[in-house]
Amino acid sequence: MTFQITSMLDEDWEQVRQIFQEGIDTGQATFETQPPAFDEWQSSHLPFGRLVARTGSLVKGWAALSPVSRRAAYAGVAETSLYVGQAHRGNGIGRSLLQALVDQSESNGIWTLQAVMLAENEASLALHRSCGFREVGRRERISKLNGVWRDTILLERRSGLP
Repeated sequence: MTFQITSMLDEDWEQVRQIFQEGIDTGQATFETQPPAFDEWQSSHLPFGRLVARTGSLVKGWAALSPVSRRAAYAGVAETSLYVGQAHRGNGIGRSLLQALVDQSESNGIWTLQAVMLAENEASLALHRSCGFREVGRRERISKLNGVWRDTILLERRSGLP
């Protein structure tokens, strides 16, 4: 399966939203119950590190960075989001997106990436660990999803750049 990693374009939003919805539908990817509106998504993510895996005009997956805080002391810390379309999972897209996200984060002064995921999301946990993330904690019964208390795992990756 061929694809390339490119910057996300505004016109990719509908496909990005659909892939996000597919992740929501698994019940393992997020506490969100529906994708946000485009303007809300735009304002909650950093201007860099917005990537898609595509073949031609078909978006197969996406990744983006969000600030963890608006405080200046945390300007170099960002949280990852990564979703691969259901029909395209298991083909290296997630790994390619995450590695490109790491590269873009480092070239933009991010020294720590964090990822928070539901404890049952074994595929995402394994992917992040394979790209240099380490587990730093478990938050038990942090929130309910569909009426059921769920735990999250916090992972982080520290940049090796000086």
